[in-house]
Amino acid sequence: MGLRSDPDGLQNQGGRSAGGEGWFRGALQRILRQPTPNDGGVNNHSATDGNQSPNNENLDAVNLTFEQLLEEKHFYEASLLLTSRENHLFGELTEEVSLQLHKDEIDKLAADRRDLQTLVLQTVQQTLQLSLQDINSEAAASPLTTLTSAVNAIYQQEEQDQLWKHIKCRCPSNWKKLHDSTLRALVASRMDAPSADPAGLGEQSSLQLDIHCMGRQLKEDLLLVVNTVRRCYPPEADICHFYALLYHQTFSARLKKIADFVLDDKDCTFLLRWVNDYYPGILEKPELASDINSAALGKLLPKELLEPLEEQYLSKQKDELATYMGRVLEEERKKWNKGHKPSGDDSCDLNPLAYDIIQFINGMVTAGNVVTGSLDKAQRITWPLTDLVQRFKAFQEDIIMQNRPNSKAYIKANLGSIEQFRDVIQRKEDLFPKKVQRTCLTVLTEMKQSAHMYLLSPVHKLLKPQYRKLGTSDWLKKNVFDKLLDSIEQELQELQCPAKSSHQELIGLFHQEVTQEYVKRLLRVEVKLKDKEQQQAACTIMMDNAESLHTLFTRMGSKEDWLKEILIKIAEVLKLQDIPAIQVQMVSLGSAYPDLREKHVSALLKLKTNISKGDRKTIKETLSDILKQTSAGTVSRQPFFSKIEVK
Repeated sequence: MGLRSDPDGLQNQGGRSAGGEGWFRGALQRILRQPTPNDGGVNNHSATDGNQSPNNENLDAVNLTFEQLLEEKHFYEASLLLTSRENHLFGELTEEVSLQLHKDEIDKLAADRRDLQTLVLQTVQQTLQLSLQDINSEAAASPLTTLTSAVNAIYQQEEQDQLWKHIKCRCPSNWKKLHDSTLRALVASRMDAPSADPAGLGEQSSLQLDIHCMGRQLKEDLLLVVNTVRRCYPPEADICHFYALLYHQTFSARLKKIADFVLDDKDCTFLLRWVNDYYPGILEKPELASDINSAALGKLLPKELLEPLEEQYLSKQKDELATYMGRVLEEERKKWNKGHKPSGDDSCDLNPLAYDIIQFINGMVTAGNVVTGSLDKAQRITWPLTDLVQRFKAFQEDIIMQNRPNSKAYIKANLGSIEQFRDVIQRKEDLFPKKVQRTCLTVLTEMKQSAHMYLLSPVHKLLKPQYRKLGTSDWLKKNVFDKLLDSIEQELQELQCPAKSSHQELIGLFHQEVTQEYVKRLLRVEVKLKDKEQQQAACTIMMDNAESLHTLFTRMGSKEDWLKEILIKIAEVLKLQDIPAIQVQMVSLGSAYPDLREKHVSALLKLKTNISKGDRKTIKETLSDILKQTSAGTVSRQPFFSKIEVK
């Protein structure tokens, strides 16, 4: 094969004996002036903190023998010395014959490399035993300097493996592979015997304590790696993520063994919390997040092990929620059976029954989201709510059917609960699956309608004799309507609800139903308005009634201002004499309330006996055309006329 060139530019100059030990020293000096594989690591750092500069340290090491370099822990320099000897040896030898002649020299190189390897790997194995004192040490052979030297030696020997891989008698060192396996064993040993700190842990099972201690060890070690150890490695080593991967794999293996056992509910929850909350929280710490790709690590447990644990947890939570809600509802039933009347707080919109359950649901779903790491899964906890609202509805039906002395108070209190449930289900829809949301809202709407009917039907029954007078000639008499207002005000006092929002809605509905009853009686009135003067007077009276009705209900809590507008528009129709003006007014009314029908217009126009049949037909046709144009795609206000039957 002939003479080979030395990789550092050194060529055979009269054979190995010509240079002797001096030749190696000269070659080593030239090598040491070159940048190290870890240029920019701890060596550069030490040059700025009072330690000897790396170049001076290296030059001092030139005067040491290989054994002295090992003793002084100058591993990188020792590696360079071996490299120089090896390059010179293999660079001047021919293939097999020459190599055989220098077997002793080759064996000596291999033996020295093994000695260096042993010390380098021992240093790597002690990486995570660094203390604050070691980190801040300014000694020439500080632990960080030693580790940096060992790491540089590893990478330098990896380069030698590539350079002389064609030499059959030279076994590759594979130090990088040994480095990785050493760290893997190191991590496993630390997770097998983590440092314990039981202070502040409270009463935990042995399983929970083991998991906690492993997690704590993982966190402390990764922080040490990121804050300190990484300075001993070149950036391309990505040592922080490599350590994170080793800890992830080791922690995962330990948790897989734990997950294979049948766990009680507390241990199951604790394990899930570590997998989905605590462990991701460690990796997301600002000190670690920039150096560790947590997404690439994945979950600590595979899907096939996580799903049974999640099902166990969610089933337990659903059972707890169902039990709690059932107990709360049963307590209310017992109170009602004993004749108890719920005491309302006018300053608070929350009913205790709904408030307690809502708080419990919110807490359980929030916790479930954290424990399972999925809001969709956590929402499944609320499935029992559909059964609860059905039982709540049945309870309300019993209250209504038995109609005890305390039934009215309970129904008014229930309105607060219904309102609170509806508000939470609509506003915090992220707490509930869509099906649960739809089912509950439907049942709650039915309950509200039933409660309103129970509370208002007796009131309308009491007012019915006075409603009838609105359909006679007495409707134009002021005292008739004033008596009706007095009666309504008395009934309004009895309709006070504990919850403000529920009270407003109930009074608003009562306001609407009274207004509808007024319009219905007007459209059936027996007295006809023969001339302009009577129609003007009727308009004035109706506007006064509209104002009085609006003032009363507004004072009692109604927010339905639009009802006054309807009465005023109808009153305007009574006053107008010009057919086109009447057409415009009817079109305005029909546009605002598309549930206005021809039968309502006919009944209203019949009050004005001075309008011919043909004019009435023209007005109705105009309204019909407008309604056809506006009905499609129009979002109308609350229905009003559709609830008024006209004979």
